[in-house]
Amino acid sequence: MTFTPLQNYLRTHRRRNHLSQDEVAFLMGVATGSRVTRHEGSDRIPTLQVALGYELLFGVPMRELFTGEIRKVESIIRERLPELIRRTVEENPENLQKLSFLKSLAGRLASQNEKHSQSEDVSA
Repeated sequence: MTFTPLQNYLRTHRRRNHLSQDEVAFLMGVATGSRVTRHEGSDRIPTLQVALGYELLFGVPMRELFTGEIRKVESIIRERLPELIRRTVEENPENLQKLSFLKSLAGRLASQNEKHSQSEDVSA
């Protein structure tokens, strides 16, 4: 059986802490729990301010709360990165600082991708 990560882990952390959606909404300064419901169901992406609030509330980094969103962003960057490296080499090959950063970024993304794969293998 293959492990399929959730889009987000808001519901998991809310329940783990014995809070209702209305209580989370209250703490976050939102009128009702319906917005929390939409966030938990991945029907709506929270604003940065609200996402930071969830991080503070649950004591869990945003990247761990919103795994589906971080994977989407990583995928976009990973897909576009080789093109930016190619452009940089063609247009300004002397810009070694930029090239060094871009290659470092590629290495970090590859390392994170490897960690994701290993954790999925262990969970299966």
